[in-house]
Amino acid sequence: MSRAALPTGYVRRAQVSTTLAARDWAVDTLTRLLGEHGSLFHWAEAQPSREALQGRGVAWAVTLPAGAGSQASTPVVVRHTRHGGMFAAVTGDLFLAPTRAPRELATSARLQAAGVPTPEVIAYTVHRVAGVLGRSDVMTRRLPEGRDFPAAWRADASSDARNALIDAVAALLRALSAAGAQHPDLNVKNVYLAGAGATATAYVLDVDRVSFDANPQLAARNFARFARSARKWNELHALGVGDDALVRLASQAWVDA
Repeated sequence: MSRAALPTGYVRRAQVSTTLAARDWAVDTLTRLLGEHGSLFHWAEAQPSREALQGRGVAWAVTLPAGAGSQASTPVVVRHTRHGGMFAAVTGDLFLAPTRAPRELATSARLQAAGVPTPEVIAYTVHRVAGVLGRSDVMTRRLPEGRDFPAAWRADASSDARNALIDAVAALLRALSAAGAQHPDLNVKNVYLAGAGATATAYVLDVDRVSFDANPQLAARNFARFARSARKWNELHALGVGDDALVRLASQAWVDA
C-alpha cells in the first residue's frame, strides 16, 4: 500500500489487506463500519435511506454518522472505483495497487487549498487483491443540490440563466489555471453546477488524473477540452451550446476562442 504522506487532517489505518485513509474526525466511525460491513460501499448500500446516483456504476448518497466539530452527521457519496473506456469490461474494478484513490485525495486537497471548487474526499479504502492489485472505495462530501452541466443547461433556456452558467464555468476554469491544474478529461459531465444565477458555483469532478505544472498553455487546454466536449454533445445529444456561449466562456477564461 502507498505510504505517501497524507494531507493535513487525515489519518491512515491498516488492517490485514485493507488500508483506510480518512479525515481524523471520521476515522474511528469508519473503522467500525468497515469491520461491520467489509467495505465502505457495502455499508452505504445497506443504508435504508440511501439514494442511488448514476455514473460509472452506481454511487450511494448516504449520511455518515460522524462530523467535524459538533456535527453529528455528514452527507456523503460513496462510490466503488471502476475503469472506463474500451478496456472497462476487462479491467473492471481492479487497479494496480495502491489504485488511484491516494492520488484523488492528494489532488482534491491541493485543489481545495488553491480555491478550486471540487468535492472534499472524506475517506478512501484500498483492498489488496493478489498482491499487486487492489480495489478501492472513495467517500466524498456530498455537494449542494445541483446537476451536471448538460442538465443545468437544459433546465432553463433563458439567456440570463445560460449566461450565469457560462460565467460559473469560466470562474472554475480561471481557478484551475490559477492553481496550475490541467484536467485531461474536462468534459461537460465532469462539471457540476450548484445554485443559480449570480450565486451559481461550478465544481470540477473526477480529479484523479489532474496534473499540475506551469505550462502557459494550460488555460487554453482546459478551455479546449470543455469546448470540444460541448460541441460533441451538441452533435450527439442536441445540447445547443452555441458559439456565442463558447466565445463568452473563452473571453472570461483568458484564452482565445
